[in-house]
Formats: sequence, C-alpha cells, structure tokens
Amino acid sequence: MPNSTREQMQRRNVLRELLQRGPASTQKTLVQALSARGLHATQSSVSRDLHELGAIKTGQGYRLPEPTDSQDEMNKVAEFLREILPAGPHLTVIRTAIGAAQRVALALDRCDWPEMVGSIGGDDTVFVATDSAAAQKLLIAKIERTRH
Repeated sequence: MPNSTREQMQRRNVLRELLQRGPASTQKTLVQALSARGLHATQSSVSRDLHELGAIKTGQGYRLPEPTDSQDEMNKVAEFLREILPAGPHLTVIRTAIGAAQRVALALDRCDWPEMVGSIGGDDTVFVATDSAAAQKLLIAKIERTRH
C-alpha cells in the first residue's frame, strides 16, 4: 500500500534534514536513518524521494545541491508562501500571504526555471503554467525546497 502524502512529506523533510548535515553514503543508510526516526521507508521510496528533493550523487554519497541564485531569489519570498497545489498537469496554484503574490510571481520569473512557461500574480494567489506534468513536479519540488 502506498504511503500517504503526509508520511511522504515527513519522510522527505527528515531526508532533507539528514542531507543538510552532510552526504549519505548509500540509500540503504538513509533507509536505516529514517527507520531509526520511526519512519517506514524502502530503498525505492528513498530513491523517489531523493529524486523529488533534487539530491545528487557524488563520490562522497547523496547530497542536496548547493543553493543557486534562483534559490536565493526564492528564499527572499519563502516566508510569504502558504500552500502549493497542482491544478491539473499544467497549472500550479501558489497561495501566499495577502498582498505578496506579485512579489512571489516576480521572484519565480527571475529564477528563469525551464520548467516554467509563465506566471500570473494576483493579491494572494500565483498561477504558474508548465508544459508538462513532469515539469510541474520538478517546479513544485524546487519551490518546496525554499520553504524548508
């Protein structure tokens, strides 16, 4: 039976925390570390989580990528992000603090991420268009990284 979205988010948050401390030599060590924290995981679920987190494999093991200028841009508006929801395979809805949507949309535009076709910012909602469901998943993962 697949894990619930809540369990998946918890697992990814813990993985992010573990990888921020330093590289993990193998996926098996991450499965064991998650288990030690009371979270059930398999090697395949950890593999998917690492992919969604944008982790990269180096000679020292799995690690999170270094922040880029685009992440710095998004870090400036992270405090305004409230909720990120897919609305079909090509539209992502980002709820923000009241009055912050245009600022968040501008930060997204400045990131120049290839997954994004464009954005529209209102008062507390940003609509972001992507050209595929896969691009949408990557975009959401990038935005989620700035929230944690």
